[in-house]
Amino acid sequence: MSDARFEDGAERPLRLQAMDSDDLKVISALVQDSVFPATEMTFDHKRRRFALLINRFRWEDRARARDGGDYERVQSLLVINDVMGAATSGFDRADADLILSLLALDFHPGADGTGHLSLILAGDGEIRLEVECLDVALSDVTRPYRAPSRKAPEHPLDKDI
Repeated sequence: MSDARFEDGAERPLRLQAMDSDDLKVISALVQDSVFPATEMTFDHKRRRFALLINRFRWEDRARARDGGDYERVQSLLVINDVMGAATSGFDRADADLILSLLALDFHPGADGTGHLSLILAGDGEIRLEVECLDVALSDVTRPYRAPSRKAPEHPLDKDI
């Protein structure tokens, strides 16, 4: 199936699936410094799916930007399947003006094969998902666009991924 947004020869959209902790580390690195409104998350109890629309920095293309290209962002959909329960802490989900910053994804397996997946947010916020198994997907849903700041987020231990 082709995607009309990308048929002009532009780079294909990113699509990743994490089924274990090593895969999750890759997705976690790519969503670092993503931002999203507090109201842009949904948990479908019936389908046992949590979804989050994020605006992520394109860490995978940072070297090209350093060589004279533009730093870019892209909207991506983060989907977690087999979710048995969800809870938030450290922020008000109903605050329509609140913009959250995603720092990392962290999985803690349980003794019975289940576990919890934490979406760690800046400012001590957290989204904690109780999951039957680890099943996380990250998909770009728009074309990349120039980062409004025209630079990359900075970190004390700034390293390429």
